Amino acid sequence: MNRTKIAESARAGTKPITLALQGGGAHGAFAWGVIDRLLEDGRIAIEGVSATSAGAMNAAVLAYGLQLGGPARARTALYDFWRDIAHAAQYTSPFRKLPWETLLQNGDTLEYSPLYLMTDLMLRVFSPYQFNPLNINPLRDALERHVNFEALRAACPIHLYLCATNVESGKVRVFSGNEVTAQAVLASACLPFLFQAVEIDGEHYWDGGYMGNPAIFPLIYHCGTRDVVIVHINPIVRRGVPKTAAEIMNRINEVSFNSSLMRELRAIAFVTSLIRGGKVDPANMKEMLIHSIRSDETMTALGVSSKFNADWTFLCYLRDAGRARAEAWLQENYEALGARSSVDIRKEFL
Repeated sequence: MNRTKIAESARAGTKPITLALQGGGAHGAFAWGVIDRLLEDGRIAIEGVSATSAGAMNAAVLAYGLQLGGPARARTALYDFWRDIAHAAQYTSPFRKLPWETLLQNGDTLEYSPLYLMTDLMLRVFSPYQFNPLNINPLRDALERHVNFEALRAACPIHLYLCATNVESGKVRVFSGNEVTAQAVLASACLPFLFQAVEIDGEHYWDGGYMGNPAIFPLIYHCGTRDVVIVHINPIVRRGVPKTAAEIMNRINEVSFNSSLMRELRAIAFVTSLIRGGKVDPANMKEMLIHSIRSDETMTALGVSSKFNADWTFLCYLRDAGRARAEAWLQENYEALGARSSVDIRKEFL
């Protein structure tokens, strides 16, 4: 499906939306589940996606699947991609032999396991330039097996925006159009403690989560629909004060990786108040309709170590949690699409 066909399908009875996909390592499988349920529904047409890190991987695979054969093919493409990630982890993950089914059932985390503590210590002492001098990144192979980026650039069926952070300037970089490559996806997902900075055209990039997780503004500027559905990976609310070093670091990461999104939502709320108050001409400003699919309960029950867990059982657990949350959201909020925001920005995010 190309963009014209998506617009035609929207006019034929489906509602167009854009997606904003956060990053969060293996927790991106939750977003996979959300996307899978939205594609399955049949009443929604995805006009554009802005995404970061694991969200950028989901977005690239989604777009290529849509190009190959619409929603059904996109669902298959996402399944195959995550299955491949799990397969690769059987040989590379330090957590591959742990009893994940038992751990999930008991609600246990691994922050205090000798294996996790040893890995965490190594990442604090050695940089990826030292422990991975050849700059080997298994994600590249998985991406290139599942996405023909040359074909995708030639006829991308949706607006696609991938966010990365410029290491030297500290600015957000949004890759789109002919800039969408495997290298751009890897830049968006480049955690600086795990991977060497990704070089593109002489500039170096780290994970986009630091400056845009994800960026909303490309969807405002370049997409026709006003409806933005944000798929959250990093919990907004985590009850209780963290006490251990691992808990403190995890919460710091959650807050910092949500900060750019919170700032954009504050700006959207401000513009909305100006429009509704008659202080600006609606012809010159677009009132955005914001929707939010999240499960803080699911994510806060997981430890930071689980972001590196690509065990298939765990990924399927998150996928199913995402599907369930998307199902509930559709039942509660489908009628809001095109009419109003289904989330109170000021109450939830400001």
